[in-house]
Amino acid sequence: MTVRGPGASGGSATAWVVAGPPGAGKSTVARLLLARLRPVPALLDKDTMYGSFVAAILAAAGRPAGEREGLWYDQHVKVHEYAGMTATAREIRAHGCPVLLCGPFTQQIHDPARWRAWTADLGGGTVHLVWVRSDAATLRRRLTARGSGRDSAKLADFAGFTASMRLGTEPAAPHITVDNRTAAAALETQVAALVRTLARR
Repeated sequence: MTVRGPGASGGSATAWVVAGPPGAGKSTVARLLLARLRPVPALLDKDTMYGSFVAAILAAAGRPAGEREGLWYDQHVKVHEYAGMTATAREIRAHGCPVLLCGPFTQQIHDPARWRAWTADLGGGTVHLVWVRSDAATLRRRLTARGSGRDSAKLADFAGFTASMRLGTEPAAPHITVDNRTAAAALETQVAALVRTLARR
């Protein structure tokens, strides 16, 4: 099934946002979407784009190597990660190429005003939000299994981390949910249904 990117009006190409907490399975959902969408969107994954840069910033500032949440991180690192992703997506879309952004985007998706402002910064037009739902038990299992240093702070204060991710709260922005809790249906089935639904709109 094909979901076209650029609109007939010649505006910005379609943007896809795959959001959800770290460890929820966003990268897997993004990969499944990329396999089905035509034209294939350009993938902008936060960890791929900024992983080594963030590690260098944390080291230079004397911060814990696994820090990825909290007020200091939000003010000194995350704001620049998201600003860079947003500007890059807007520029790519302006040339007619659809984009898929992959990251938590927790503040953007749970605040309608912030979502409207952010989608405008992305270039307006069609922006599909795909929210990857998870729960605490599934997140703990997945974060522990992947053994990444960037998850150490999350696991050290797991209750605080899961509270900040607002796991049980649906996004305030218009969205489609992909449920990646342990007992949920296969991701491949959910993503295929999602693409079929949007193709009929």
